[in-house]
Amino acid sequence: QVQLVESGGGLVQAGGSLRLSCAASGRTFSRYAMAWFRQAPGKERKFVAATSVSGGITYYADSMKGRFTISRDNAKNTVYLQMNSLKPEDTAVYYCAASPKPYGSSVPYDYDYWGQGTQVTVSS
Repeated sequence: QVQLVESGGGLVQAGGSLRLSCAASGRTFSRYAMAWFRQAPGKERKFVAATSVSGGITYYADSMKGRFTISRDNAKNTVYLQMNSLKPEDTAVYYCAASPKPYGSSVPYDYDYWGQGTQVTVSS
C-alpha cells in the first residue's frame, strides 16, 4: 500500500514557475515508477511525465517537453515536478501516481495508487 500526498500547487502568472511535490508513505516507494497526470475541468485525465523506479529514465507528454522536469528522491520518498514557462492551458488539478511497472507508462490504467491532487492555476 502506498499513500501519496501532493503539494506545491497554487496561482501563478503566465511565464512563471511552480514546483510540485508528492510525498509517499511506506517503505516500498523505490519499487514504483512514478508519474504526474493532470485534469482540467470537464476534460479527461492526461499524462504529464513519468520516471522509472531508479529515476534514470524520464519521459514527457509532447506539450511539456522542455518546460517540465520530473525527478525523484528515493531516500525522501518524494517525486517532484518542476514546471517552468507556465501557460494558462496548464491550469488543472495535478495528480501523482505510482505504478508497479518499472518504467511506468503514460496510461492511467497502469497506475495503482493516486494522490488527492493539487490545483495549479495559471493566469494570463
